[in-house]
Amino acid sequence: MAEFSAEVFQNEFLSDGATDVHAVVSVTCTGAGSTADAGAQPGAAGVAEIVAVDTSGSMQGRNMDAAKHAAAVAVDQIPDGTLFAIIGGSHVATRIFPYPNARVPMVAMEPGARTEAKRAISTMAAGGGTAISSWLRLADDLFATVPVAQKHLILLTDGKNESEPTMHLDRMIADVTGHFQCDARGVGDRWVVEELRKISTALLGTVDLIARPEDIAEDFAALVRKSMARGVASVDLRVWAPQGSEVLFVKQVAPEVDDLTGRRTQVNALTSAYPTGAWADETREYHVAVRVPAKPVGSEQLAARVQVAVGDEVTASGLVKAKWSDDSTLTARISPEVAHYTGQAELASAIQEGLAAKASGDEATATVKLGRAVQLAAETGNDEATSRLRKIVEVENEEEGTVRLKRNTAKLDEMALDTASTKTTRVRRA
Repeated sequence: MAEFSAEVFQNEFLSDGATDVHAVVSVTCTGAGSTADAGAQPGAAGVAEIVAVDTSGSMQGRNMDAAKHAAAVAVDQIPDGTLFAIIGGSHVATRIFPYPNARVPMVAMEPGARTEAKRAISTMAAGGGTAISSWLRLADDLFATVPVAQKHLILLTDGKNESEPTMHLDRMIADVTGHFQCDARGVGDRWVVEELRKISTALLGTVDLIARPEDIAEDFAALVRKSMARGVASVDLRVWAPQGSEVLFVKQVAPEVDDLTGRRTQVNALTSAYPTGAWADETREYHVAVRVPAKPVGSEQLAARVQVAVGDEVTASGLVKAKWSDDSTLTARISPEVAHYTGQAELASAIQEGLAAKASGDEATATVKLGRAVQLAAETGNDEATSRLRKIVEVENEEEGTVRLKRNTAKLDEMALDTASTKTTRVRRA
């Protein structure tokens, strides 16, 4: 049986007249790998997995061969009993397996199905353009036929979505949001990070770079294993705030930065819910900010109640408090957790804005933003970000964020920095 726990980190003391309360809520799930919560037990019919592989003309050669191998490896990682399908995507989407003439849209994994799926994958050939909205639509149609709680899509492409207007993809993303989760991967340096990030963010997944075709199989295998380990299919973070207050934002800050604020749904007049997707045995941390009416010095109140909900059942909760004081030694303290993750969120923005400015030819803005990123990476102890940044800029003074843009940087290095920008380091706790 999966169990959740929640722990709140904050400085609850506010100065006279202050209104904004910040807290980091650490949520831990244990026992997910052996539970059937919400109908999703790994390896059982409560799970549906689809692999969508780019089969457009740009995949010709090594990329196509590697993608076919990777899809076969992914099939080997899917446990018996799991519903699955394989999609080939170009300017149109095709169900590769079950075969197009099959009477069922998805089948349960078993030895015979595994063998036939690999045979079908081996027939995939590259040709045509790229219209990712059609891939998402077919995946959504297939998922809609199976009454399971946990639905996961792996999407691989090597190029830009160039066979349809951007608004078509945006509309499709909006249409399928909340229906399934999607991890998106780009191979090589011809795809657009922001395009895949838009998909994965809306669909509660991740985006990453696979630099070499020969690495696709390992990445696919890891994604399927991770998906199969998620024994709790759907979890909401609920935030109750008192009458007259306002929830400013709710952001996941570890293991990756993901702003959940725009996904808010209303539970009741004072409570909002924010979907977090499926969970395995893991810890995620959330930055919650609430604005409450100022109260006289000496007053105390509950600023927020943060709950973990699986379906309609609340399984864990934590309290965010506010106490007004005129003691500056209390009010001036900053929670280490809040400070750390505020810096990590700013780091992600600085990297993405800096790279966007560099791509548009605005070197002045790029230098300022990437210099700030270098400074923040050092302050928050994000060594991976520091290492990636040093491939893009010459660092003159890390503490002050003084840098110079390098000339003729490799596009893959820039894409690796961009895709990794949302990955965070956890705060060091005693």
